[in-house]
Amino acid sequence: MQRRKFMSGSVAAVGLLSAPQVLAQKVSGDVRFFCGFPPGGNADLLCRLLAEAVKSEVGQNVIVESKSGASGFIANETVANATPDGRTIGLAAMAAMCVAPVMPGQKLPINVDADLTPIASAANVPNILVFGKHVPFRTVPELIEQAKKNPGKITYASAGNGTSQHLAGELFKKLAGVNLLHVPYRGGAPAIQDMVAGNCDVMFGNMPEFLGQISGGGLIPIAFGGKKASPMFPNLPLISQWLPGYEVVNWFAVFGPRGLPADLTELWNKALRAASAKPDLQKRYTENGMEVLIGSPADLKAMIVADRKKWADVIQSAGMRAD
Repeated sequence: MQRRKFMSGSVAAVGLLSAPQVLAQKVSGDVRFFCGFPPGGNADLLCRLLAEAVKSEVGQNVIVESKSGASGFIANETVANATPDGRTIGLAAMAAMCVAPVMPGQKLPINVDADLTPIASAANVPNILVFGKHVPFRTVPELIEQAKKNPGKITYASAGNGTSQHLAGELFKKLAGVNLLHVPYRGGAPAIQDMVAGNCDVMFGNMPEFLGQISGGGLIPIAFGGKKASPMFPNLPLISQWLPGYEVVNWFAVFGPRGLPADLTELWNKALRAASAKPDLQKRYTENGMEVLIGSPADLKAMIVADRKKWADVIQSAGMRAD
């Protein structure tokens, strides 16, 4: 699998000092940064953090515009059809690039490969397994053991069919050889509420959405689904400790319109790299349960190919279809 490239705050932005001047010459006027998810969520926060951090690198105002709906595709389509002059960029989620294109029955308004220009990965939201406090055990091996003893009895919640939470649960089932009962909800909030109420047992999801209930004792953090633990819970184990190959990286990346010239793509990539190296931005990421994930346009393209194949296999194995 494509190696993920995480940038630490100590990485120097070598060769990027000319980026603001060059981009200011190439991009005339305010930049529109489209977010396809509602205000107040992880994606919206990420866009606003990036917009502020990259503003000094591009020498222009970067204005976040929300166009939520259709799992982010309203914003993605807007970006795809924009003039490729470097003044329009957008944030897209892993699911839009790697899950939706291979989901049977899914109809998309754009061809994500032809109509969006990959610029740079931006952030990863760690995947974490949580239990409801009513669950009588507290470890991954116990979950696997109990699921084998009681097939179909232990429930796992998701934000809906085909979501990242659903895929993470199906990957766990596949690798562990167990049968958990999937309970889809219309969004993450009702799923979490039902878990806190004791009506659903476990959930594989994005760490930031659980933080409030974890701190309040309503949910119990068990293990991480990524390659490393978050600094917020450094002592939690990795699921891959018991299930080698279990890795869920729910990333966000920045894309431009179709036909964005190579020079503008590279200049935006350099500007985002410089922004991602800033300690203040990295601190805000950590405080909000996110990780910096940055690389070249080629790295992003390779990551899309690898993750699309991975999730296509999970989708086929689970017999999943779009609602």
